[in-house]
Amino acid sequence: MTDQTALFEYLLRLGDNTLVLGHRVSEWCGHAPVLEEDIALANTALDLIGQTQMWLGLAGEVEGSGRSADDLAMHRDVWDFRNLLLVEQPNGDFGQTLMRQCLFDAFHLELLTDLTRASDDRIAAIAAKALKEVTYHLDRSSETVIGLGDGTEESHRRMQAALDLLWPYVGEMFTPDAVDDAMLAAGIAPDLKALRARFDTRIDAILTEATLTKPDSTYAQSGGKTGFRHSEHLGHMLTQMQWLQRAYPGAAW
Repeated sequence: MTDQTALFEYLLRLGDNTLVLGHRVSEWCGHAPVLEEDIALANTALDLIGQTQMWLGLAGEVEGSGRSADDLAMHRDVWDFRNLLLVEQPNGDFGQTLMRQCLFDAFHLELLTDLTRASDDRIAAIAAKALKEVTYHLDRSSETVIGLGDGTEESHRRMQAALDLLWPYVGEMFTPDAVDDAMLAAGIAPDLKALRARFDTRIDAILTEATLTKPDSTYAQSGGKTGFRHSEHLGHMLTQMQWLQRAYPGAAW
């Protein structure tokens, strides 16, 4: 029988990743460099928030305490969030935003591909729906990374700086803990070591075409997906994201 506490924690990770990144990407709405990118980023954010609704909705069902997806999104404090540190990092410039998106998309696509074969049919169904959207997300983010990396001297410099800044957050995605081990044993989650190999193959090809140099450091930031340590950026983001429900609990329209 699947450990329900571990399953709840795992679903929070899936939902919090898409919630936090979706909100980060939505911050570009009305501020992107060109109209096409503004619309594309808004659509990506909407996709991610839609996935959040499914993951956190299932998490609430598994928890069995009557909490909805909205409750989990809007009424938890920063230490209760289980997202990767990568997705809570500030947008920075446009290149940094797309580099963050590309790194997460490459991981997300491989993860969802494996989750479509999960022993839990509910998870497999959500993963199959999300995979269609994330396939497009990666196509778009990787093409942009390649275009900017292999573009002008200035765009190349910015993309390399973004890669150097964000690379230390990649390792956390592939570092298993007790929750990952329990989900692997239950036939739900994939082997993160095998997933890392596929991620490296994919991201290496993108970076090579983008003429970017992958950092050789193996240092990995950690603490986000366990809730042990988040960056200061998440607290500031949640202050903006949750303020309405915090000020007017239960408000509906």
